Amino acid sequence: MPDKKRKLKIGIIGTGGIAGAHISTYLDQPDVEIVAGADLVPGRVEEFFDRFDVEDARVYPDHHALLEGEKDLDAVSICTYNTTHAECTIDALQHGLHVLLEKPMCVTLEEAIAMREAEKASGKILSIGFQPRFDANMQMIKRIVESGTLGKIYYIQTGGGRRRGIPGSTFIEKSTGGIGAMGDIGCYALDVALNAIGYPKPLTVSGYVSDFFGTNPKYYAEHARFDVEDFAAGFVRLEGGIILDFRISWAMHPDTPGDTIIFGTEGALRIPSTDCWNGSVGGQMTLYHDLAGERAQTLVPLLKNDVKKGDLWNQKIRSFLDAIHEGGESPVPSSQIIINQAIIDGIMKSAQAGREIAIEIPGI
Repeated sequence: MPDKKRKLKIGIIGTGGIAGAHISTYLDQPDVEIVAGADLVPGRVEEFFDRFDVEDARVYPDHHALLEGEKDLDAVSICTYNTTHAECTIDALQHGLHVLLEKPMCVTLEEAIAMREAEKASGKILSIGFQPRFDANMQMIKRIVESGTLGKIYYIQTGGGRRRGIPGSTFIEKSTGGIGAMGDIGCYALDVALNAIGYPKPLTVSGYVSDFFGTNPKYYAEHARFDVEDFAAGFVRLEGGIILDFRISWAMHPDTPGDTIIFGTEGALRIPSTDCWNGSVGGQMTLYHDLAGERAQTLVPLLKNDVKKGDLWNQKIRSFLDAIHEGGESPVPSSQIIINQAIIDGIMKSAQAGREIAIEIPGI
């Protein structure tokens, strides 16, 4: 059991919207002390700490100042916009800190490689913020695949998205978001499929992206600022002969680009899509298989999460803290999520090149 008597000193880098979920969950942990925060926007950290009744925590104008000013930190949560994920993470690791990083991991594969190198050199934990991993139904998907019920997996259709759901703020500009729908919700959809099959190495990708809705004043009020993708698709060849057919959208005319379906030689599993990626499946799953020589369908009961473990955010934060206490492995390791990032990066590069491209990940 971890020694929860020792309070871990935590800093928050970036105090915008998602940071609220981090700090509120940290404050529920008996072994955490929030000691510092940093944000580029003047006054934002003070307002943030006031809102959550955090007293005596120190305030810094950027992550550099926080890392230099705090000598006794154990870890940081990085909740900045996408294009600064790599810089903030690398700097924190080089200062000897454990890092809980909000998704997506970063913007480009090159950034992800540099982050992995910094993590290895530091000996510290880097965990990526994929809380759906802790949902009982998401875990059931992985158990079904690993049980062999589906036989050999050969094709996966995954994705989802919103009929109308383009966010605002830093999400919609390349200077801050770097990528659009793929970084916001697409990385979740990829993780559902890739985690279930053990994160095989991607070999090639043919990608497509578009921005027909985000740049159109008919559909989006902030169209003048919009310069990322609102729709993306990728056809990915994975090691082991598996094909991944991926689609994600912030805005479209249909209600979904399709459910997630895992095709196997002995069965198939349909996972209903969600409209917003709230951390679970979109409804009861269906297993398609043969029974005594006849085609059959089995409904997979929806599972409830263990209330003793708390909600998904509690499990995300708690697993990170326990790994620090125990000197354990990262709950959501960069060794997996770098593959997720490589596919997103590959889709962007393939779309720009107008052809299929090879994916090369050094060391994997």
